[in-house]
Amino acid sequence: MGFTAGEAIRFGWETFKRRPWFFVGATLIIMLVSGLIDAFTRGIDAAVSGSADQSSLLGSLISLLAGTLINMGATAFYLSAHDNPDAADLSAWWHPRPFLKFLGAFILLMLTIAVGFILLIVPGIIFALMFMFTTFIVIDREFGPIDSMKESRRLTYGHKWKLLGLSLLLVLINLLGLAALFVGLFVTVPISSLALTHAYRVLGGKVEPRPVDAALSA
Repeated sequence: MGFTAGEAIRFGWETFKRRPWFFVGATLIIMLVSGLIDAFTRGIDAAVSGSADQSSLLGSLISLLAGTLINMGATAFYLSAHDNPDAADLSAWWHPRPFLKFLGAFILLMLTIAVGFILLIVPGIIFALMFMFTTFIVIDREFGPIDSMKESRRLTYGHKWKLLGLSLLLVLINLLGLAALFVGLFVTVPISSLALTHAYRVLGGKVEPRPVDAALSA
């Protein structure tokens, strides 16, 4: 079963158009929450280390834990929005389970990619593409870190060039959103997130790689 980058992005755009203000609002809220957490941890850093620019152990720990919850919520939200865009709501952002599995998978994933980049960059890119659906699998199926990485490797096998093309297009889309006085990100972030979620669903066999209009009207 395959997919194309263009089809995934088109799916993201068509899904976004169904509830544009909902997706813009959801993106705004999560950016505000992230900003408040960042301000809070900087305050802790300033109190502990004497400077907001100098990280402290406590501030870093809080940032890691809060960031994990945000990433878990974002993954669950876009899975819900992809599968049933008309019924998705903001409550999907609160998805703290399975926290330890997700945290373990995220740390292991970052370490694997870092080692790959140390090995002359190219292996890092390959690892990033190979394991790019690891956190989706943790949230979607509640697999452990190792099993999630193995399943991501299975799903991406034979599709890395297409996934690389999709990743580059999503980076470009978000750079354009950033260039549009930053506010463009409120549009490009949900579109790119939905596109990536669609790639995961197609490669995972949960949806057929059919025309977007048919997929949305089913």
